[in-house]
Amino acid sequence: MSDRMLVGQLATGITAPIQGNRAVVGNRSQAADQTSFREILSRQQLKFSHHAEQRLQQRGITLLPEQVERIASAVEQAAAKGAKDSLVLFKDIAMIVSVPNRTVVTAMDGSSMKEHIFTQIDSAVVVG
Repeated sequence: MSDRMLVGQLATGITAPIQGNRAVVGNRSQAADQTSFREILSRQQLKFSHHAEQRLQQRGITLLPEQVERIASAVEQAAAKGAKDSLVLFKDIAMIVSVPNRTVVTAMDGSSMKEHIFTQIDSAVVVG
């Protein structure tokens, strides 16, 4: 038997349009939340790359959920201005964030920032 795959037989995963929460009533599904695609994307939480998680842990940096929300909000504002790669300053923490992906790429504390030069960024955001 051959291990050949014919076109159309290879499935890489489940794909479907993003829709709001759906409640199933009887034989029909009813949209429980009439949200637009843009609103769903804007609710997307900030993600941390594996590298950023390691750096936060190594440097003893802990972020509370409300702090992450404030940072995510600042990233949303940067996105609205067209930013792509931002330096985000929060208290004594500096983070490089891929704005389109909403992903913190790396992070450092105040003592690690000394004598560092940040390159390949197009914006800086100070989170109050």
